Amino acid sequence: MHELQPFADSVRTIVGYELSQEQLRALKIYEDELLAWNQNISLTAIRDPEGVRTKHFLDSLTILRAWDRQTPPERMIDVGTGAGFPGLVLKLVWPKAQLTLVESVHKKADFCRYMAERLNLEGVIILPERAEEVGRDPAHRHSYDLAVARAVARMPILMEYLLPLVHRNGIVMAMKGEAAPAETHEAHTAINLLGGKLHKLINIQLPGVVEERYIVVIHKVARTPEEYPRRVGMPAKNPIE
Repeated sequence: MHELQPFADSVRTIVGYELSQEQLRALKIYEDELLAWNQNISLTAIRDPEGVRTKHFLDSLTILRAWDRQTPPERMIDVGTGAGFPGLVLKLVWPKAQLTLVESVHKKADFCRYMAERLNLEGVIILPERAEEVGRDPAHRHSYDLAVARAVARMPILMEYLLPLVHRNGIVMAMKGEAAPAETHEAHTAINLLGGKLHKLINIQLPGVVEERYIVVIHKVARTPEEYPRRVGMPAKNPIE
């Protein structure tokens, strides 16, 4: 029995996805490398295998529950990915998707670059830049089927980071904690102004985790006005309200 089999059983039960032995082997390599790097470089506060499997790997895979289209995204972007969550985990289950990881902290971007090479993942771009810069870059603006972020910023700020990146008919997913319903209400103006429409909130229960989790799903219904995102720092300093 594979060491990660109990984790695979949780994925099947909670997400409805059957991980292959090859995917489990890749996740074990990811886990080992993350824990090893974390001894010298602070990549994540979670430093035990069980925590990595539940709060990073399983949590990342819950995005599959929210993706209700027939085919995987062709292009996806993960903003503020940290040590690669959820983007690199999603790449393992959607291997043909082109993945862009945005991480302005260089040591974390370096780890993501190393992991993409270590796992032989093709079609992965690492951008050690700020989200506002990427959102104004014609190579990335209005270019993605899916934009995701986990625990990056409050919803009104996060919408200015993510919505400019997806094309019309694209999807934004924000992975949030228990404040998600209140934050989503606060972001109503930003969502509409930036071309989005709230689709649904999905409540996520992870085994052994007391805190409530949500995936906020936003559909892109109109182009984002050209003046957004504003220059670096402005969304956080003066959120759209």
